[in-house]
Amino acid sequence: MIFCKKFVLGEDQVSSNELLYSTEKGYGFVLPEGIDRDEDKRDSLPGEYCIPQVPSFIVDVPNGNYRVKVNNTSSNEITIKTGQGHLHRKLDPTRREECLTVHVNDRRLKVAFIGEQSFTGSIEIENAPDTQTVYLAGDSTATDQRSSGYPYYGWGQMLPFFLGDTVAVSNHAGSGRSSKSFINEGRLEKIWNTIQKNDFLLIQFGHNDEKDDERGTEPFSTFQEHLKIYIDGARTRGAIPVLISPMHRRFFDEEGNIINTHGDYIAAMEELSFIENVSYIDLAGKSKTLYESLGDEGTKKLFTWAAPGAYAKFPDGIEDNTHFQELGALAIAKLVVEGIRENNIENLASALRMINNGLLEGLGK
Repeated sequence: MIFCKKFVLGEDQVSSNELLYSTEKGYGFVLPEGIDRDEDKRDSLPGEYCIPQVPSFIVDVPNGNYRVKVNNTSSNEITIKTGQGHLHRKLDPTRREECLTVHVNDRRLKVAFIGEQSFTGSIEIENAPDTQTVYLAGDSTATDQRSSGYPYYGWGQMLPFFLGDTVAVSNHAGSGRSSKSFINEGRLEKIWNTIQKNDFLLIQFGHNDEKDDERGTEPFSTFQEHLKIYIDGARTRGAIPVLISPMHRRFFDEEGNIINTHGDYIAAMEELSFIENVSYIDLAGKSKTLYESLGDEGTKKLFTWAAPGAYAKFPDGIEDNTHFQELGALAIAKLVVEGIRENNIENLASALRMINNGLLEGLGK
């Protein structure tokens, strides 16, 4: 079925209630509810991943991939986020048009335009069944973090920024999951229900496989055995599996070197990649190099460190050495993209965009 709709958006349409969402229309703006709303009643909206929060534009659509064409007619610099905080593009007055691809699995295409002034312009939405999908299986470091936990981000939320309009991202990573619990909870089965031939499955586990509870696995036995389920399942369906080692936590020794808190799980994943002839991205090694180049103090800007009062969700401040804020998630996603290029992963490497480093530095501030 062909789906194609165009919407012209003006800055006064939200304040005048002219274009607020209703189920009868099947489209419109939804206003943010703030950080205290009940996250279990609905998903986070893309306009809630910023300060101040902004309205999100929603269109009811069948599940699948959609190509979204954006035309910015204002003089405003605009950051585009979709779904549950997925970063896609940043438009400035010199680049007014952009095309991106969004994966929808809850029958609602959600997009937000974040800038100092309201967005004016148009968006055109059409279904894109010819596009490939990148599926993510992993833990909290990759997941779509909820907006009520802002400034938390997973690197999977940043991955769309590096992709062209021929590929969409479907992020199934979940906080607290190991290679074992992800399967036991039926999360992998949900991927198998929709993944198609020539799609990609990025697999990153380790942080919670190390735990001494029901999630735990042993590096060179049950960890590898569970990872092989992902590999075999993807290949059986004609999809392309990619193993990604867990990035390091922010722990330095007295000489400024990163301490490996993952034990043998990194080596076990690398060994399995050779045995199964699977593309392997050494995110552990790449993150070690990045962290050591920034040092103990410099890495704080990547992780969720904040002073008291900086964020309403954390009035007493926060010091988290495992999880990321936007700039850190973006930096980790960039390392994953480097690994995709180095492995020359078929059709995915060619779908990557060339990113201006200056633009990267401007994000996450």
